[in-house]
Amino acid sequence: MATSSKILSLSGKGLKLDTRADIEPWLKPYDPTVVEAVHLGGNTLGVEASQALAEFLQKTTVLKIADLADIFTGRLISEIPLALTAICDALKDKTTLVELNLSDNAFGGRSVEPIVPFLTHNRSFQVLKLNNNGLGPAGGVVLANALLESARLSKATGHKSNLHTVICGRNRLEDGSAPAWAEAFAAHGTLIDVRMPQNGIRMKGITALAHGLAKCSELQHIDLQDNTFTEDGATSGLEAWTESLRSWPELHTLNLSDCVLSSDGEVPVLLSALALGSNTKLHTLQLQNNNLETRTFSLLAQNISTSLASLKKLELQYNDQEEDDEHLDTIALSLKQRGGKLYTTEEEEEEEEEEEQKAEEEEAAAQEEKAKQKEPTATDKAADALADLLGKVNINS
Repeated sequence: MATSSKILSLSGKGLKLDTRADIEPWLKPYDPTVVEAVHLGGNTLGVEASQALAEFLQKTTVLKIADLADIFTGRLISEIPLALTAICDALKDKTTLVELNLSDNAFGGRSVEPIVPFLTHNRSFQVLKLNNNGLGPAGGVVLANALLESARLSKATGHKSNLHTVICGRNRLEDGSAPAWAEAFAAHGTLIDVRMPQNGIRMKGITALAHGLAKCSELQHIDLQDNTFTEDGATSGLEAWTESLRSWPELHTLNLSDCVLSSDGEVPVLLSALALGSNTKLHTLQLQNNNLETRTFSLLAQNISTSLASLKKLELQYNDQEEDDEHLDTIALSLKQRGGKLYTTEEEEEEEEEEEQKAEEEEAAAQEEKAKQKEPTATDKAADALADLLGKVNINS
């Protein structure tokens, strides 16, 4: 008998599912017409198993989340395109789908084509997660162009794009694909959350992204950690981003750690703009390892209680700070008074990460327990069946 569970989860089971016979016992207990979320990360699927999964996905009618991260470990490069084609084709007409997560699947630039029909045709999904896929510049261009075509098709039919979150880090996108992503973002104009850390994007690509994202006036969260904003004294990347800051009045989180914002301790023009109030809703600012010195800390301290009054979290680890820097003391005290925190050492960051992980684990356990409580037990089902049976009995007096 099929369970009424809305969540199909095999996360972390370490299953090697090669054939239809391997995966069907795991799918059979679920009614696809009620499943809203599928989580399969931490298993490995072959072509035949993926085709069986696709048939299940095709039958879903209320699916919202397709979490298919890390499902091809150990698979041949010849297998992955066939498996991806089956899965993505099954999802491309799902108008209820909100999120697709294909992170941590090393399909690389050679295997991205199967995703294109989904990205182009399905204009209902809102969240796209493609983290650590080894796309490279060529693969990045293919996917960005697919998103661009999707935006054009939406516009042609008079509909606003639904896309608001793109997470595409650790993919070696580089300058070769950054302009294509910028054009896609600008065409959609609806991005709220964009995270593209560790992509080897240098100043030319960073500048293009600034111009593209400037068209997304609702942007709230930007993560470009470990890309390069300046080169050999040239600062056009910084200048482009400084110019774009005022396009994002809702911006609350900005991660520019490891981005070479300063080369020799000079105050980055972008931080001057932030300190003077370009984005007054900013509550999280991450600036690790940017060659920042006391001049920048002084500017931040001068404005921490005025233009930066919403700031709660400021990360300054691995910059050129002195232990007794009074400006850092001023910032730390101000943030503490509003329930925030200044991070200047690795130990502080590790402590917070441990606390966050513990909180996430507790939340996950609570959600799992809540889901179990909602599931009818065998006793409940038996009682319901007995009640139904008794309800059909007529007693004639």
